[in-house]
Amino acid sequence: MGKCNGCSFSIVSSFGVFLSAIFVVSLILVRLLYVIYHSRRPLTKRGLKPVSTLIILGSGGHTAEMINLLAVLQKDRFYPRFYIAAATDIMSLQKAQMLENSLTSENASGVTDTAQFMKIYRSREVGQSYITSVWTTLVALVHALWLMVKIRPEVILCNGPGTCIPLCAIAFIFKVLGIRWSSIFYVESIARVRRLSLSALLLYKLRMADQLFVQWPQLQRQYPRVTYVGRLM
Repeated sequence: MGKCNGCSFSIVSSFGVFLSAIFVVSLILVRLLYVIYHSRRPLTKRGLKPVSTLIILGSGGHTAEMINLLAVLQKDRFYPRFYIAAATDIMSLQKAQMLENSLTSENASGVTDTAQFMKIYRSREVGQSYITSVWTTLVALVHALWLMVKIRPEVILCNGPGTCIPLCAIAFIFKVLGIRWSSIFYVESIARVRRLSLSALLLYKLRMADQLFVQWPQLQRQYPRVTYVGRLM
């Protein structure tokens, strides 16, 4: 009799754990659908107050394109600004610092004093094997988690390459968990004419980007959820 009672209690407990797991998963799915549905809300609904902005710099041509985009950014609307580049990227943060220094001489309001510059571990170096990149990706994710907790941006602006993926992934998880809502805007490189880059494709397929901008009309025909904005360069 005692064994039967023990079996019944075990079955009830297992069933309760199963129902709890179903309930938690259901809540996460509902929240995920909510985030995906509301991700494209415009920033104008947040009022006219400044929004903290994380700017993820790639390298080489990616950084050059981003600097050109930042030249026309409403600096008094998007601040404080946090610049992040890969730990092995020496030039990108220097170019960002030069941009901010030029703004200091043009803008006497002191807005540019709020800019900060940081580095992040890369998920995968050029030519690195996919096997070893598993470990470096995990390290990059942990580092991205620490940076996102520290910065807590309202807006994320990026244009590749893979440096942005861990940060955008953490930002999206924070959205789903209700920790912080960060709007992710990805601007595809002008060099991408026929197909999206791997970073853009991941953000597009996983619906992590609030808006994904392309500079060639044929990309919009191939990927209906992107926004064609013409050539920005």
